Amino acid sequence: MPSHATHQTGGSLQQCIEECEHCHHVCLETVTHCLQTGGKHAEAAHIRLLLDCAEICQTSANFMLRGSDLHTRTCAACAEVCERCAESCERFGDDDKMKACAEVCRRCAASCRAMASTA
Repeated sequence: MPSHATHQTGGSLQQCIEECEHCHHVCLETVTHCLQTGGKHAEAAHIRLLLDCAEICQTSANFMLRGSDLHTRTCAACAEVCERCAESCERFGDDDKMKACAEVCRRCAASCRAMASTA
């Protein structure tokens, strides 16, 4: 088991990895949805935030998977980006896909925030 296991239980680490991987996947799917929907959904800043979120989630998962001592830093950044992404997605209140993305982002942010605070 990686050296950082002294700071987290294996279960919480694994859960955070899974939350990050799921959020990565959902954000990429949401980009496709937004581009197909067009209009405000396809605004550059919103698409960029979705892509940023997907990328930092994948990076954080990778840091945790390989047992990097720096994973708490990537998780802290991930929590911030996920919160911003959730806020952006919530602007589209009547869109179920956007609501679902916001929920996934919030769960990932909470998990990453907990992981970051164990440093």
